[in-house]
Parts: sequence; structure tokens; C-alpha cells
Amino acid sequence: MGLSLSRSAAASSSSLKRGPPSSFEGLEEETSKKRFKEDFGNESDNEKSVAKPNYEALADDLAQELQCGCCAELVYRPVVVSPCQHFFCGSCCVLWIRNGGTNCPACRGISTIVTPSRPLQSIVDILLRADPSRARAERECIQADEVYKAGCSMRIPTPREASPEPNLNQNADYVRPCPHCVPDNAFGWRCPQPVVDFGVDPERAWHLDDGNPPGHAFCGNCENLLALRAPSTTKCDLCQVSFCGVGVPGRCLAAPLLSQHPHNMSDLGDLIQSSEVYGCFDNNTVEVEIMLDYLTAQELSPRHIYREVASHIQSQPNGFRPLIELDLFVDIHSVTAGIDEDPSAPRNRICRQCATEVMLWGIKDWWIRERQKGFLEEAVTRRPDCKEGNSCSRQKDLGKWIVIWSNMLKAHSMPVTAHARECKFQIDPYSFCLH
Repeated sequence: MGLSLSRSAAASSSSLKRGPPSSFEGLEEETSKKRFKEDFGNESDNEKSVAKPNYEALADDLAQELQCGCCAELVYRPVVVSPCQHFFCGSCCVLWIRNGGTNCPACRGISTIVTPSRPLQSIVDILLRADPSRARAERECIQADEVYKAGCSMRIPTPREASPEPNLNQNADYVRPCPHCVPDNAFGWRCPQPVVDFGVDPERAWHLDDGNPPGHAFCGNCENLLALRAPSTTKCDLCQVSFCGVGVPGRCLAAPLLSQHPHNMSDLGDLIQSSEVYGCFDNNTVEVEIMLDYLTAQELSPRHIYREVASHIQSQPNGFRPLIELDLFVDIHSVTAGIDEDPSAPRNRICRQCATEVMLWGIKDWWIRERQKGFLEEAVTRRPDCKEGNSCSRQKDLGKWIVIWSNMLKAHSMPVTAHARECKFQIDPYSFCLH
């Protein structure tokens, strides 16, 4: 009875409670939605703040993966070495080959061909569009483009023969046998007058004081002993020095006249750094600078100049005889040269060092002929010829006269203009000066 009364009292009291006003209805739901939005918004901001570092980390990782294996910078004009698929800057790979590389610069594996890679270039372009600050300096790109032309393939030379095992019994006073003196050698030709190894038979070994062994000479490049009658041996027709053809491929060689590469003149940069070029123009730096600007604009290499000089000399009645009579090719190499049995004979083969001498000897005449082709700017071609020509005594005092003229013109409040840029070489006497 008491329990039923308490329940009915509780029920009546709950029914007598006043409910919340209608204006507060749904407030709790809205508050929950607002808190949800705030939590969601804060979560989005956190996600955005985390996403940005992740993007930068991705770009860093990508740039790390796209580093050249030679220069360790972001690859420029990428090329791929086959078959190992390592990639490098095109210019780095060219310099690797020029310096004697015969395999992949990364893994040293035997490689055959190097080809440009469009997929890698596309990835690099995307990375640079997203972050231009990773691009290389403009000057660096220009220098790389002078070494490697984009889109060109290249071949890696075959590896050189492995060096022989050291001979502990070898005496420095005696001649070591040439590669063709060894029986069953890898070249398929046996020297008819083999040199005896000091370690095998000291009594019959050839002493260096006795000169060159019969039928042998020393290579002008690697300076190792060679067999004169070996199929791989070539002889320069200008300096009369022989080359083995097996020591350093492409360098231990006297190549046909117009296919040789001048020594230490691989590109225009070598020509710019050569002090001998300025000596060919009597240290007239103004004319040399005009010529170098022209070579850059026309994309002409030192090898192009050499070929034109050599072709011009060949077309002359006396050919290379005047150069030989000037002893231009004497003592170029540190080895003993052969004898020129017929000075009037045609010259068909030339070594790299002699090719450089030919180019430097004829570069001044070449430049005079080149100016007549009409490719130079009018401001350069309209300069009058020096009246005194080669007999002018001021040609070698170019720097001194520029200073004198500059001081005189400054004293009279006149614009300073080097007269050297207003005069040019005469076609016959070659030189211009300051007057």
C-alpha cells in the first residue's frame, strides 16, 4: 500500500514538472554539430600542416634520386648508360669519355652506348616547375651545353687491355718487350725480332743505352715499346714519331690528316684558355676577342678550324713542306723520332700534338679568310686596314697604347674608344694597330 502511494506520488510530481521552452528545443543538437565542425576544422588544419612538410620531403627525396652520378647535382640533360641504366648529365658523360673513361662512371661495368632519356628529363622539368630554386645557374647550363648537345647519343670506347703483372726481376736499365714480342699475344701478330725480357735472360736483354732495339721504337703517347711493322702501329708524317695503337685508344694513334683531333683543344673553352692563341696574334687581345665571339656565335670548334687550316695547306703547291722547313714539328714528343726519308712525299697521317701545331700556325690566316665570308657584324668589317701592316712597330704594344690613348681622351673630356676596334688586320700583312 505505501509502495504504490510513493510510485503514484513520483509519477504525479514528474507530470507536474514544467518542460523546457520551445526556444531551447534543438539547442543541444546544434551545439553538438558546432563542436563537430570545430573538431573537424581543427583536424583539417592539422592535416594541412602535416601535408606541407610531406610535400617538401617528397621533393627533397626526388631531387636526391635525380642526382648525377658524376657531379652529385640535379641531373642536367640526362643520358642513360646501357646496359646498366645508370644516368648522368650529358656533359659529365662526355667529359668522362674524353678523359679516357671506358665503362660506366657509377658501377664501372662494361658499357656500349649512352642515349638521352626523355622520361628523366620530363621528371626533372616537373620538379623544377614546382621548385624553380633547384635549377642550376644559367652560366653553368651554358657551359654544359657547349660540351654536350641535347638529344645526341654517344658511344663509350672499349676498355683498354689490362696492365701486365709486375715483373719484380725487371731492371729499369733494360728495355721491356713490346706487346707483340710476347708469344701467343692477344693481337694475333708476332714481332719478327722479339726483345728478350731481362727477367728471363739477362745476358741477351737490350740495354737502353744502346738505343732502340731493331724493328722497334717508343710510342709518342704512352712511351711504351712498339713494333714498327705491327698492324696497329702508325706513324705521323710530320714529326716522324710512331704510335703503338694499343696503349690508349684514340690517343696512341696517328690518324688520317682530316680526321685527327688537336691535342688539348677539345672545345672552345680550351681555345679561350690557351695563351698560345694570343701569341699567334702578337698578343692583340682585341682581335682575338672578336674572333672568339664569332666562334661562339657560329658554334665552331677548334677541330673545325684545324680541318680548314689543314685543307688549305694541302691545297697549296708546297703543301706542308714550308712548315717542316721551319722545324715546327721537331722535339714535340719526348721520344726519339724517325728519319724523314722523303721530305717531298705527301703527308697523310698526323698525331694529335702536330695537329695542334698546324692549327695554331694557320689560325691567323684562317681568321683573315673567315672574315671575308660576310658573317661578321658591320661594325667589325668596316674597320679600315692598318696602312703599315706587319711592319708597324706598335703591334705588340697594344696595352700600352690603349692606356696612352685613354689618358689623352680623358684629359680632353672625350669618350674613351680603343683605336684597335677601329682598325683590323690587312689581308696580306695580317696586323692592325693603334694610330
